Amino acid sequence: MAVQRRPTINDVAAAAGVSVATVSKAVNGRYGIAPETARRILDLVQEMGYESSLVASSMRSRRTGVIGVLVADFEPFSAEILKGVGAAVRDSSYDLLAYSGTHLGGSDGWERKSLSRLSGTLIDGAIMVTPSIVTVPAEMPMVAIDPHTGPADLPTVESDNFSGARQATRHLIELGHRRIAFLAGRPDLRSSIRRHDGYRRALSEAGIPFDPSLVGVGRYLQETAREPALALLSLQDRPTAIFAANDLSALAIIEVANSMGLSVPQDLSVIGFDDVPEASRANPPLSTIRQPMQTLGATAAKLLLSLLEGEQPEETHLRLPTRLVRRATTAPPPSAR
Repeated sequence: MAVQRRPTINDVAAAAGVSVATVSKAVNGRYGIAPETARRILDLVQEMGYESSLVASSMRSRRTGVIGVLVADFEPFSAEILKGVGAAVRDSSYDLLAYSGTHLGGSDGWERKSLSRLSGTLIDGAIMVTPSIVTVPAEMPMVAIDPHTGPADLPTVESDNFSGARQATRHLIELGHRRIAFLAGRPDLRSSIRRHDGYRRALSEAGIPFDPSLVGVGRYLQETAREPALALLSLQDRPTAIFAANDLSALAIIEVANSMGLSVPQDLSVIGFDDVPEASRANPPLSTIRQPMQTLGATAAKLLLSLLEGEQPEETHLRLPTRLVRRATTAPPPSAR
């Protein structure tokens, strides 16, 4: 992630098509400017995250004693991350504020608008979980969990996604599967790309040709995973196994398979990634790759706390190990039985 230059009054003036003096009047509430123009300028100020030098100076000298965690939604993965962050922050002098982009529609870039509201007024630093932005404000310490595919200028914490995906695919291959599909995650996240790479590496190592028709994009969401899952299972020569990039997508695959009269794992093997609590409670319990979600959160929080204390950690891009969890949704293919 690249560090973004903070907008200046000249930037706001150019965007609004007015003079710098007019922007100054709007920001400081002075007379001599039409109400409609003032409203338009103030909307741009909020959208662009502009702060006057006086406000910015006072904000930088003020400490709120609060750490923010920005998540797109409070779904199982982010809930586990929050548990880890909370445990790490509990013994510090900081309070925790969890902030979701659901009210903004979860649209790309929602974090930037949220940070412009929170920075310096409510929080001293932030942890962004699966961020949708590459550039961020420069002044506030931040750490990204499961980072974006852009340049990693921010400190990051993630799992060994490549190794985990390779292990999941090898597990299916060792059971005897050869026609193995992959339901990918969000294309803008590094984790999704590395899980796809791990899937392809395991196929290559087993001498199984890569078939692009066996790859769908579920975007890590249960609701958006159903359609590509249906497409994969509707193929004339359908896969005997599917590796889903996360557990929610895997659960969606099982729902779709059941609706088509297919039984898991008798007709179709399914394996996920994450090991959220719902995975072990599913019927049947879901085979998956366990990533240490609470440890991811705790590690990111400790890294952020050290940055807030002015320290320079030796390692700012941390990768945690994953492991295979065998449960009841993976079995040999029908032909092997």
